[in-house]
Amino acid sequence: MKSIRIVLADDHKVVRQGTRALLSVIPEWEVVGELKPDIVILDIGMPELNGLDATRQIKKKLPETEVLIFTGQETEELVHDVFDSGARSYIMKTDAADHLIEAVKALSEHKHFFTSRISEIVFARYIQGKKVAEGTPEKSRITDREREIVQLLAEGKSSKEIATILGISVRTVETHRAAIMKKLGLKSFSELIRYAVRNKIIEA
Repeated sequence: MKSIRIVLADDHKVVRQGTRALLSVIPEWEVVGELKPDIVILDIGMPELNGLDATRQIKKKLPETEVLIFTGQETEELVHDVFDSGARSYIMKTDAADHLIEAVKALSEHKHFFTSRISEIVFARYIQGKKVAEGTPEKSRITDREREIVQLLAEGKSSKEIATILGISVRTVETHRAAIMKKLGLKSFSELIRYAVRNKIIEA
């Protein structure tokens, strides 16, 4: 079988250990921490840089690296966002024992892998042409950078801390923050936090 290098990124140690144990049944697969893996397995709800934003950055820098989103969350909008970010597979943690090995095999051949439930959601959008989020105007959707800033703000980071994390100026952070509040029609910080939770940018 083809040798594959896999990176795991989950903020729960027990999940990392369990996932590593599942993958270890294939001797040719190696879970590593190197910079150019064949496959990255990401959790959605990681601090500072969530799985969606991490996926976008990985695919931009390493287009040949495949990403599997491994999460405990499942909503139609999140499924759409996952595949829009460039990931090829979306596996619920509860389905890992049944589908993780099969998903990694598919990704090693640069193929998509869906469970039956996820396939239904993908089919509804891409085959039947349903909207990503009914009733949500496209103009209200935030950019990738704005999404990063929303997450960091909702996690309680100051503008100075965000500027350091993202490598931008404090003034640029403040400009983005004002644009986000205006675009989303938010009037307070608490409304921004509720938006971040509702849209799965952070976990409640």
